[in-house]
Amino acid sequence: MKTVRLLLYRDIVWSVVFVAVAFLSLFFFIDFVDELENVGRNGYTLGQAVLRGLLEQPGHFYELFPISVLIGTIYAMARLAQSSEFTILRTGGLGPGRALRLLALPGLVFALITFLVGDYVAPFTEREAVALKAGLRGGLSLGSNGAWMKERRPGTSPASADTSERSISVNVRAAGVGGALLGVRIFEFDTDGRLRSRIEATSGQVLTNGHWRLRQVQRTDWPTPEAALAAQPLRQQTLDALDWPSTLDATVVAAALLPAKNMSTFDLWRYTSHLADQDQAVQSHQIQFWKKALYPLACVVMVALALPFAYLHARAGGVSYKVFGGIMLGISFVLLNNASGHLGLLRQWTPWMAAAAPSGLYLLISMGAFAWLVRFR
Repeated sequence: MKTVRLLLYRDIVWSVVFVAVAFLSLFFFIDFVDELENVGRNGYTLGQAVLRGLLEQPGHFYELFPISVLIGTIYAMARLAQSSEFTILRTGGLGPGRALRLLALPGLVFALITFLVGDYVAPFTEREAVALKAGLRGGLSLGSNGAWMKERRPGTSPASADTSERSISVNVRAAGVGGALLGVRIFEFDTDGRLRSRIEATSGQVLTNGHWRLRQVQRTDWPTPEAALAAQPLRQQTLDALDWPSTLDATVVAAALLPAKNMSTFDLWRYTSHLADQDQAVQSHQIQFWKKALYPLACVVMVALALPFAYLHARAGGVSYKVFGGIMLGISFVLLNNASGHLGLLRQWTPWMAAAAPSGLYLLISMGAFAWLVRFR
């Protein structure tokens, strides 16, 4: 059995590595060509274009590795079937159950690699790529409306002693270099929905002590209705700097400003919990969390989906036809995986079910095809 494992694992690993390198080479070339148009602008060099292309590769690896596992495993198993080696292994005692157990181990190893790259390597390199792009353009635009964040906490207005719970909405127009926030606006409302305080700052920085450091600040505080009846005036301040206390830490701010693909599973869970605590719409991020958590298991599904190809006789098609079939299966899985999140959001499906549906469906297909081939072929 040790020899059988060595034979299968060696062929599968080398095939998967070859397919993954081919995919990454293709996507690096596409990214590099896309960056060439920016070379020479604002000091953007050819080396920076190459660097940005390289920083994008871990993210591509995370997205494409399950497909690489599928195509590589199909190629390895189809080649063994074509040369009758797998038939010899079957006559030597390699039953269906044992074959499944043998392929489960590399599937779990591939899933672990996908998890490590997706949770630790890809988020870091994606953030570095975004920072490089922001440095080129003088900042990262967040659209015409910017990014919005919310929090609830006791009031902090110096215009009165009222410390009842306040609802705070924070808008950031753009993200600058080095984590700077540009065009910061903060609106503080009381429990009755009245605007109590407004802060506008040219820039800001999230500190580690639970504060935001705002610069070039214009602050306006409105008195309570009772204080206004007592002729207490509106209070306006112009400050060079202001340390504004907030529960919105750097992780929450980065999650609000950057795409969800730049976040790890744990960061997505924290941001989802924050949104739930603030009574904000959370289903889309819950679906993203479950997709991130379950996506590495797609490698196990892809290995199981490739196993039935070993039971097809060589006359059922050459290796190239089977690899082409694997590519089509991989593309259909990616399309269904992307569509399931949107369908789950539209149909209000349970988040973990919307995220797990594609992998569960393809696992059922693979097991059904495997059982049929073993029984009738």
